Amino acid sequence: MKKEKAVVVFSGGQDSTTCLFWAMKEFSSVEAVTFDYNQRHRTEIDCARAITSELGIKHHVLDMSLLNQLAPNALTREEIAVEDGEEGGLPSTFVPGRNLLFMSFAGVLASQVQAKHIVTGVCETDFSGYPDCRDIFVKSLNVTLNLSMDQDFVIHTPLMWLNKAETWKLADELGALDFVRTKTLTCYNGIIADGCGVCPACKLRKKGLDQFLEGDVS
Repeated sequence: MKKEKAVVVFSGGQDSTTCLFWAMKEFSSVEAVTFDYNQRHRTEIDCARAITSELGIKHHVLDMSLLNQLAPNALTREEIAVEDGEEGGLPSTFVPGRNLLFMSFAGVLASQVQAKHIVTGVCETDFSGYPDCRDIFVKSLNVTLNLSMDQDFVIHTPLMWLNKAETWKLADELGALDFVRTKTLTCYNGIIADGCGVCPACKLRKKGLDQFLEGDVS
């Protein structure tokens, strides 16, 4: 028997789309929320709209433009190059406070639409060093959300302990492999599907796909 209603934090990328299919299987009712923080590539929001429209999922787009003003980075500024972190530092694509704010507003929305469950695609295995993708952060925030609104939310992280090859495997098990491969936007340069092939996100995505297709999945 399926559980209650869920809100999926949704960017239109590989991970969040896989989570959307997972939620559609697990819950009786699903809505998606995308955050507009004046990100570098508006195609991300268009992609999220197209996917939810095709799947018949109610889709909310929330204005988070203040985040752009407060946290200049490679995802919000054309003049900042997409680069990995040096000597253990964070990559230029890290947006300070992003998941904290996104999950908080997802909680407010969940309260309004009477959803107990919140689903996010954060992952500690292939997380690029982002501190707000760690399991300890999600668990802490879950407690904080519940205390702040006197609710009983459950935050689900289906990908938390999966690498990219295992994420592709999950998409395949959900019957969504071709959909995720051809209709999602992971690329930091704003190219749907296989992307530019050279940015860190594309390299990680391709490496995982190749491993999955070769059967190299633990």
